Amino acid sequence: MAGEKKNTLKNHMLDIKNDKRVYENSFQAISRMILDSEIEKVVVNGKTTYDFKIFRQGKKHIVGMYEEINSFVSFVKDAAEGGSSKEMAYVLVGEPGNGKTYFVEYVSRLYREFLGIERNSKSTFKFTGLDKIGTYGKITTIESQTYEDPVVLAMNLFESETESRKYFETKFGLSEEQVAACYHNYRPLGACTAYIWNDIRNHCDGKMVDMLDFVEIVKVPLIESLGTVTGKYPAKDKITSSAVDLLGEESIQRLLHITDTNNPYRFDLRRGALARVGGGGIHFSDEMFKNKKDLVQVYLGVIQNRTIEMDGFKWPIDTMIVATSNNSEFNRFLAEKEEAPIIDRCRISYISHNTNYLQQEQLTSYAIGSESKTTLTREVMHQDPNLNYAASVAVILTRLPHSEKLTPIETMKLAAGEVAGEKSIKALAEVIDTLSQDTDITNRFGQKGLGQRNLGRAIQLLGESSETNEGCCMFSYDVFGTVERVILDYVTDANDRAKYLDDLKVARGLYRERIMTEMFNAYMDEPQAIRKDVMNYVNMIIGIDAEHLGPDKMWKYKDPQTGELKALKVDERFIKSIEERLQLKTDEQRETFRTTIRKIYGQKIGMDPNYDFMDNLELVKAVTDVRLKSDISGAGSLIGALANRTNEENQKLYDRMIDTMLNKLGYCRTCAQKTIEYFCTQDDES
Repeated sequence: MAGEKKNTLKNHMLDIKNDKRVYENSFQAISRMILDSEIEKVVVNGKTTYDFKIFRQGKKHIVGMYEEINSFVSFVKDAAEGGSSKEMAYVLVGEPGNGKTYFVEYVSRLYREFLGIERNSKSTFKFTGLDKIGTYGKITTIESQTYEDPVVLAMNLFESETESRKYFETKFGLSEEQVAACYHNYRPLGACTAYIWNDIRNHCDGKMVDMLDFVEIVKVPLIESLGTVTGKYPAKDKITSSAVDLLGEESIQRLLHITDTNNPYRFDLRRGALARVGGGGIHFSDEMFKNKKDLVQVYLGVIQNRTIEMDGFKWPIDTMIVATSNNSEFNRFLAEKEEAPIIDRCRISYISHNTNYLQQEQLTSYAIGSESKTTLTREVMHQDPNLNYAASVAVILTRLPHSEKLTPIETMKLAAGEVAGEKSIKALAEVIDTLSQDTDITNRFGQKGLGQRNLGRAIQLLGESSETNEGCCMFSYDVFGTVERVILDYVTDANDRAKYLDDLKVARGLYRERIMTEMFNAYMDEPQAIRKDVMNYVNMIIGIDAEHLGPDKMWKYKDPQTGELKALKVDERFIKSIEERLQLKTDEQRETFRTTIRKIYGQKIGMDPNYDFMDNLELVKAVTDVRLKSDISGAGSLIGALANRTNEENQKLYDRMIDTMLNKLGYCRTCAQKTIEYFCTQDDES
């Protein structure tokens, strides 16, 4: 009979022996899942850290959070190696809307996918034929309530560990190393499975072959909505929440069948959230400190001992406990000194907002949405090509603290790993270090600011405004107005509000610079016009000192991007006018600036041959100004020509630029006209 069944304990152990299945605890599994993926070294805010590629997969992957992910991986790895972390919970604390819950749910989804692979899958066991025993009424099969692994049953087959170990080697054929590896994760059976196993032992007079006939191996369901393997417990209000939601309770239904009143199976553990993730899962407690005190006390026991306890009965579980909390709830909880033991058992990770404006563009595209938008009258809605940049810069600047060492723009550039004039990444690292000494977490780098939800609200307001619907286009400049509305409506602290509004002015200034560049590109009928002129300036100041520069000022150089030889005429007037725009008056100042540019060129080109100096805002602005403000075919400046279209020549220029914007730069008629109008005003000029 036993030989015919496929799902026997012996077959399961054979799979483990042949490495077709893995027996490991939740920490080991999660650690293996992460560390088996690709790992890259990256520099963030002046410090070298690791980037785990598993978190960067799929459409809506995690953006940024380098330090936080590193801290999470280290925690899991330490727990997997038997460190103190295995008796702790991992708690993510931070402002609302910075991706805490999304991070935990993303990890849970990865874990479910990981367990979907046959070798990694989780199994449990059930006892069948219980009607033969006589004390279980009409209950014939009972599954392990905490989804215990079959190996846990194998390690507890006999009352003594020595006999069980011996059975491992003789009957299951595992090697000494394999047995040791299994026993490394030893835990006793839960109260009800141990009790039933004992009933089976008495019924079979201790004959192991007969006893194993009662055991059937089943797979643990990976269905997210069942809350098995990855379960979430959201904080409820004080009246409806109780320990029952976490631990389970006595089941009246079962008491109607079970005649033996001592049987711990009378408790229904699956009624609680913890038992369902007891077999190597992740338990996610959302807004943990919003729970009432007695529920937090329940967590205290579960985190420390990893057991569910009821009426003196114990069910050991194998679970990783992850929780989230916002700053205000966490601080309120910290203020209650008698709650110190729970904090003591938590590894707190302070989650900051994303502070890299280049990466923010991905998050902003999440907020804008990937579906094609339509107006209220169902017409197709266009997105201004500068919308993402404007929205990203507006929110990023609110997240960066003001400091005496760096201007907001310098902080923003350095945080994105870009060049910020004379200032080095060291200056930013010093600012971050100084702020990290502050005991008030919200004053640290990136801890305050407009979160992703606020950005979403601003985009919603933009989508519902009449201008957007009338023009069938989400015009980028309008986003500053909607962000301002969000700041006024949703930011309660007066100091924060004042700072954010100041930051918004800076963002408008940056947008202005961007539009100047765009207009020059449109004027030149060339999407990369400014980029080419910036690189021309860089190549000219490198070539100006070249030994083989003839009287015709022609300089030949090898283009690092294509490897081709190129000839360039060094135009000293062009160089000089750019340097005048940069306020470089003396020869000494000019030479210092040129040396800096050459140094940057030397450092960057080796690593990235496509580096184009477009992140050097001062230089880009100077080149743009020189080209824009210089006389255009005798019709005054470009602004004058576009604003005053009474003569035919100016109208032609306007039409040609609109045409370039529509066909080469991704604008629609609405945002092209609005952008030119904005360009012709004096708004936001720095």
